[in-house]
Amino acid sequence: MKEKQQVYIVCGEASGDLHAANLVAAWKKINPSVEFRAWGGDRLMAQGVQLDQHIQTMSFMGFWEVFKNLPRIAKQFKKLKSRLKQYRPDLLVLVDYPGFNLRMAKWAHSQNIKVLYYISPTVWAWKKGRAFQIEKHVEKLYCILPFEPEFYAKLGIEVAYFGHPLIDEIQHFKLGQNESLLPEFNKPVLALLPGSRMQELAHQLPLMLDAASCLETTHQIVVACAPHIQLSVYKKYCEGKEVYLSTSHTYNLLSVAKFALVTSGTATLETALFGVPQVVCYKSSSLSIWLAKKLVSIKYISLVNLILDELAVPELIQGACTAQSMGEHLASLQEGSVERAQQLEHYKRLDTLLQAPGTSARIADSMNRYL
Repeated sequence: MKEKQQVYIVCGEASGDLHAANLVAAWKKINPSVEFRAWGGDRLMAQGVQLDQHIQTMSFMGFWEVFKNLPRIAKQFKKLKSRLKQYRPDLLVLVDYPGFNLRMAKWAHSQNIKVLYYISPTVWAWKKGRAFQIEKHVEKLYCILPFEPEFYAKLGIEVAYFGHPLIDEIQHFKLGQNESLLPEFNKPVLALLPGSRMQELAHQLPLMLDAASCLETTHQIVVACAPHIQLSVYKKYCEGKEVYLSTSHTYNLLSVAKFALVTSGTATLETALFGVPQVVCYKSSSLSIWLAKKLVSIKYISLVNLILDELAVPELIQGACTAQSMGEHLASLQEGSVERAQQLEHYKRLDTLLQAPGTSARIADSMNRYL
């Protein structure tokens, strides 16, 4: 008989690691006897969770990049199955990362391992059939976007929505639990958030730097560096540029930024919740974009626009994602501009839609009941 209740968590990228870590922190307060183990990153490790695999080895972006790494992914899938057979957790919590985790949910269900899924796959954008896979193999799906419960309800599927966990993360920061490691800048800050994957850096950062170069004399340009990517990689891209490379928490940068260039992803929502006007950028391989256009059906790519269901922030995608276009949009977001004021007005609606702080605790309480 097990001495402790055991929960195994699987996430495959930085945002999943962040939300999983906050979930664990809240869960420990509710039930200190739970033992956690995971495939995750530094955030989960900081919560005292033993990692069997780090997300550095699992993060791939785009259709073509995933296709190229299929043998590697298959090997990792086999390794995780072996771990779960050995560990036999009371609960398996799968966090986002649907290409991998939905397959794992099916296998775990066949092994009579109880599965909870945290953060819905984007079934409302593509692969709608995945919704029924989730219903079949998952005990409960926890959504974090306010429009998702209605989508699932139309399919006759009940899901849980307790708000968005970023609200908690940002509140913790604003309450002073994080100390800024940034210097005092004597010019307004333009933040560049190029993403947390190597492919994203290659596609976005050079364009962002070129777009920002015309503002070097009037603004301090600061690049947000992902902690798992070596600083030398950023220095190579930024050679000869008047920029500051920030290895501090991205929230330190967003708390002082006046406006930002942001690669599409979770960072677009974080930027909005800090009240920073932004231009959303996305560029990938030609094959990945071609496949996306064939398979994906959504009006917007940024979370801000998806949640608000309107073009609240500009989106520059693939061919439109040029240094010139970025620069023009940045110019329109200067202090006192109409476009800047309009973005900030749109942001006010997000707090209401994403609910009050305490999301991680509410989800942890719900999950703990499955033990």
